[in-house]
Amino acid sequence: MAKNNKDLMNSGRKQKFTVGQGILGLILVLFTIAVFLPIWIVFVGAFTNDAYITEHGFSLLPIGHFSSAGMSTVLNYGKKLATSYGITIFITVVGTFTGLFLMSMFAYSISRKNFRLSKFLSVYLLIPMLFNGGTLAGYIIFTKLYGLKDSLLLLIFPLSVTTMNVIILRTYIANSIPAELTEAARIDGANDYRTFFQIVLPLMKPSLAAVGFMMATAYWNDWQNALLFIDTDAKKPLQLLLIDIQKSIDFLLNSTNVPSSVLAAMGGSIPKYSCTMSTVVVVIGPIMVAYPFFQKYFVKGLTVGSVKG
Repeated sequence: MAKNNKDLMNSGRKQKFTVGQGILGLILVLFTIAVFLPIWIVFVGAFTNDAYITEHGFSLLPIGHFSSAGMSTVLNYGKKLATSYGITIFITVVGTFTGLFLMSMFAYSISRKNFRLSKFLSVYLLIPMLFNGGTLAGYIIFTKLYGLKDSLLLLIFPLSVTTMNVIILRTYIANSIPAELTEAARIDGANDYRTFFQIVLPLMKPSLAAVGFMMATAYWNDWQNALLFIDTDAKKPLQLLLIDIQKSIDFLLNSTNVPSSVLAAMGGSIPKYSCTMSTVVVVIGPIMVAYPFFQKYFVKGLTVGSVKG
């Protein structure tokens, strides 16, 4: 009997490699390469001589044509770049934690079956997905009614609560956190606040990590709100500053009288393409570094709550 069990275990461990698995693996490898190549070209282009790019186009490995002129041009905005990085990090951190705090409480409220306003709040949450007042209406409300023109709050609050993220958190609570836990806490005399903060919230870590990473990416890449509402240079986030840098490069390329001091700072020429790639590297670099640390939570948070055990 023991031998039979051992044979079954060994056969379970040594599964046969099927043709379907091989085809699926090949497809995944090809898809990974297709996704990685554009990122690789961006990084290589950021450190390639602009004259080579103009003549031959972007290459996977332009040996002997290395140049840091594009990156140096971007880094010449040293103080402004550091300030914009600080603003972007502040907005990303504060906005992400604020959004997670608000949305997790909202998701917990509408997941409670005995909460009277659950259905009403669920419908209220879905309305912005179907109807939107538009950019002009939002601009008038934020600037005229609320008086928040040129305020960092306008870079935080508009993205702090989104319908899809609340739905993800609500689904996770409903499918992955046993109702018996909250019921036991209620019997023991715990109110809703204590139940949420001491029982539900700690168990939501995988979904909070997944939603938090998506929120952080959205805050990091947001430029439209900054373009609409921010006027002061010291309050410009990274994305808006890089847009200004690109506009400055385009202006110099279209100008007939470029000061020699400016050309000297750029290595004797204006690196149009490599500078563009360098701005992309400056933007996506931190996100690419952070993603591997959040990947396991990202996958777990999106999948655990999707199947009811």
